[in-house]
Amino acid sequence: MPIPTIRLNNGLDMPAIGLGVFQSQPDETAAAVEEALRVGYRHIDTAAAYMNERQVGEGIKRSGLKRDEVFIETKIWINDYGYDETLHGFEKSAGKLGVDEIDLLILHQPLPSAFERTLGAYRALETLLAEGKVRAIGVSNFMPRHLERLLAEAAIVPAVNQIEVHPYFQQAELQRLHERHGILTQAWSPIGGITFYRGGSRSTLEDPTILSIAQAHGKSAAQAMLRWGLQKGRSVIPKSVQPARIAENFDVFDFELTGAQLAAIDALETGVRGGPDPDAISLENFSRPIPEA
Repeated sequence: MPIPTIRLNNGLDMPAIGLGVFQSQPDETAAAVEEALRVGYRHIDTAAAYMNERQVGEGIKRSGLKRDEVFIETKIWINDYGYDETLHGFEKSAGKLGVDEIDLLILHQPLPSAFERTLGAYRALETLLAEGKVRAIGVSNFMPRHLERLLAEAAIVPAVNQIEVHPYFQQAELQRLHERHGILTQAWSPIGGITFYRGGSRSTLEDPTILSIAQAHGKSAAQAMLRWGLQKGRSVIPKSVQPARIAENFDVFDFELTGAQLAAIDALETGVRGGPDPDAISLENFSRPIPEA
């Protein structure tokens, strides 16, 4: 069965679901990527700051798939912001991944305390796109104020903004801004695993509403949440290193939620962010130098 794709604002088709490798240990990442590609994934999402790009490249190589069969997405970290620094950041990431071209390259966070460096980094992405070194560019964790400032200066509208989206935190205002500008909402933590990030007592995987909807389709809570995201037109990036979970998260294309079920999940919004506040990101408290190799 062909994997559904989403057409980005520059005409590039991207697989709608991807394997995320945030917090995947380097010694587990290659095997997880290889397994995901064996199951049927064709989109892998990593980042320079995850420190596992090399292992992602190794897993892709082990899969035996041709380069053009796998959509590779990675992110530039704030330490490499600035025009020249970001151009070099691309070279570091491409080298570790073992590729000449990256399908989607995005800025990992806004840097509100040094937004000129953020703008310089985005101009570098525009250059890389013009040179054919990347096929699409975007951002991650940009809130409306960050995105609007970027749009006022950028020559190219980002293809995606990868943000925290799950039933308990949906960022509806930001998603509406995306729609107005033709920016795809890409969901990290789409099954709400980030609700454990701050020791939260509520887990989406145990939510009675989600469990009831999942059971009606003979699916798991995670599968119901991923289906919700896909039917809402989002790209979803679930993360796991466990073969059974990797396969389960991919098995979401043989059922459809009803309008009432989608609305019931929409109604679970709490307004509580699980991950770090993008306005709190600074080089003083989130510095992470990205090694050359």
